[in-house]
Amino acid sequence: MDQFQFCRLFCERPESFAWFLGAGASRNANLPTAEDILTDLKRCYYCSEENQQFSTKDMQNDAVRNRVETFLQSRGFPDRWSDGEYTTCFEIIFGDDRERQRKYLKAMLAEDRVRLAIGNRVMGALLSSESTRVVFTTNFDTVVERAVAEMSGRTLSAYHIEGAHSANAALNNEEYPFLCKLHGDFRYDSLKNLASDLASQNDDLSTAFVNAGNRFGFIFCGYSGRDESIMTLLKHVLSTDNAFPHGLFWAVTKGSEPTDSVQELITVANKKNINAHIVEIETYDTLLLRIWRNLENKPEGMDKKIRRGRADSVSIPLPPKGDKAPILRFNALPVEAVPSKCLRLKLKSEPTWENIKPLIKERSNDLIVTIGESLMVWGSKDEIGTVFDNVVSVEEASFDPDWRTSGRLHLKRFLENAISKAFVRDRPVIARRKGYGVFLIADSLVKDIHLFKPLQQQVGNYTGTIPGLKIPESEDHPKAEKVDFAEAVRISLSYCDDRLWLLLKPDVWVWPAFARSEAIGWLNQRKSGRQNKKYDALLSAWIHILSNGAEPPQDFLISPYEFQSDSSNPYFKFSSRTGYTKQRGLL
Repeated sequence: MDQFQFCRLFCERPESFAWFLGAGASRNANLPTAEDILTDLKRCYYCSEENQQFSTKDMQNDAVRNRVETFLQSRGFPDRWSDGEYTTCFEIIFGDDRERQRKYLKAMLAEDRVRLAIGNRVMGALLSSESTRVVFTTNFDTVVERAVAEMSGRTLSAYHIEGAHSANAALNNEEYPFLCKLHGDFRYDSLKNLASDLASQNDDLSTAFVNAGNRFGFIFCGYSGRDESIMTLLKHVLSTDNAFPHGLFWAVTKGSEPTDSVQELITVANKKNINAHIVEIETYDTLLLRIWRNLENKPEGMDKKIRRGRADSVSIPLPPKGDKAPILRFNALPVEAVPSKCLRLKLKSEPTWENIKPLIKERSNDLIVTIGESLMVWGSKDEIGTVFDNVVSVEEASFDPDWRTSGRLHLKRFLENAISKAFVRDRPVIARRKGYGVFLIADSLVKDIHLFKPLQQQVGNYTGTIPGLKIPESEDHPKAEKVDFAEAVRISLSYCDDRLWLLLKPDVWVWPAFARSEAIGWLNQRKSGRQNKKYDALLSAWIHILSNGAEPPQDFLISPYEFQSDSSNPYFKFSSRTGYTKQRGLL
């Protein structure tokens, strides 16, 4: 499920969902994640054993990190990223000395380090307004409590191992907001951080968790799922008769893969007809801010505290144009003309993204579609009749292409999809959407390569196979695969100075897409040195390709279809000269 669909689902009934927060939800509050703590523990252990002096920054160096990892493994530490790595490191370093462990965590998670990020403030506001009623967490820190206090001035006491017997009663009595720390609180003596601790959960807290799992949908965020006791508890919830009645949603960062245990959990949930999905997000902050923007009836005072950096309209006169040479080139082409007409479809049943999205994804589908106040389409009417079998009427409609007002962001995607389709139609590129933009990728099958000459002069081979890299067989990918690459440019629309621009960002695309993480080293090497003159030349090369060789400042026109119709076939006009800053002339 994409995050946009998830946000719409959540905002329809936010009180029906409980949150489960891991360390990733506190990272932008200036607190370390589990990986950060592990790295610091290893650094301290190595330095004390080998009489060395490495800083936290030194550990970002691959050579230093590998040196430390090799030493630790010789001392019985587990391999990096193994499931038992976290607990084993704590056991080896601290043994049974819980006071040393508590003092260490208290220093790492000190109150004076906390700087609430926007996602934390949103969570504080959701709890304060009881839009969110229940939060469980494995974190030891006080970020959630601090956020509630900042948003509402109220105190929120967490249920944890000490006083666990009251947790389930509080849920049954609907004493909201409810916060439960399953692994304890570093301010108290009881912590669950070692393998012996994490083998099972506290019975009272487990009962409260199962209770919540039978009353709410659950959203997991900032949590990897590597804790066996939590995963066992989740499986127990799934074995009950009313597990996750409003769904189970597990947020993962785009470009990363959920663990096997998480994927297995989602599969089991789906087999039980639970609405369970992996949701790809950029960060915890961006997800929570997107949710907040789309919630209705937000308390005004809290909205101001959350969006304390929100922009206000200002009027700053631009300096007069000068007669000196440009001092900075922007990676943006001016959009000289943008469409404002499309076709509006009326269907027998109300269109939703759930039933429209499969139609849009069909490779044979040649339509460009979005849903706003109505179903908006570009493409031939014959194609519309083929794709939609319940059309009541098709009529021409006018719309304002400016998406900057609330609730109109779908128009940006609508326009970008049309632009990418237009470039693909008569340029030697293919298109792939990823995140907030579209990638136009050099097509290796094109025989006429004259447009690629400037690009070839800068990078050599602009498509090919990454040497020495092959994805081995696995359960998810039963066949070993080579990894290919192609030069690409990311395009997206943006407003600046009250006019529309097409932003261009040269990049490198990798096939298959899931192999990109395996190719990071090669990509870094290939893209090294792409600054200043090199970046300028790459930008010019891509403008040459996209403008079909037009010389600046010549305008060029594109459209996604061959037929002539303003409402069915959108036209865009761009200048082939990028934006520049100018020095002011002497007055």
